[in-house]
Amino acid sequence: MRKSYRIKKEKDFSAIFNTGQSKANRKFVVYHLKQNQKHFRVGLSVSKKLGNAVTRNAIKRRLRHILIAHRNHIVTEDFVIIARKGVEQLSYQELETNLLHVLKLATIYQEGKQRETKD
Repeated sequence: MRKSYRIKKEKDFSAIFNTGQSKANRKFVVYHLKQNQKHFRVGLSVSKKLGNAVTRNAIKRRLRHILIAHRNHIVTEDFVIIARKGVEQLSYQELETNLLHVLKLATIYQEGKQRETKD
């Protein structure tokens, strides 16, 4: 995932948490904020409670891979995904199902609409 698709700055995270809306399921919480931009930006948060650095980075890699695979159906918003306890034990397919479920709840993932990307 390109750097332009990532949220890294504290002020961006704070803006999303303070003024954005949130949706959740058992495995993820998603905060999202509408922005005027040409593509989505995502921030990932995986707590130290879920495991060591290797485990946390593996979870983030899987999440990024799922987002890249479905990027044509994701609306152009800023959002932050927070992984909850139990995510570290999920298979890739279960992780994808749970992530897409919470993104649909937040109206970030829209299956019927497909946008063109130049990546």
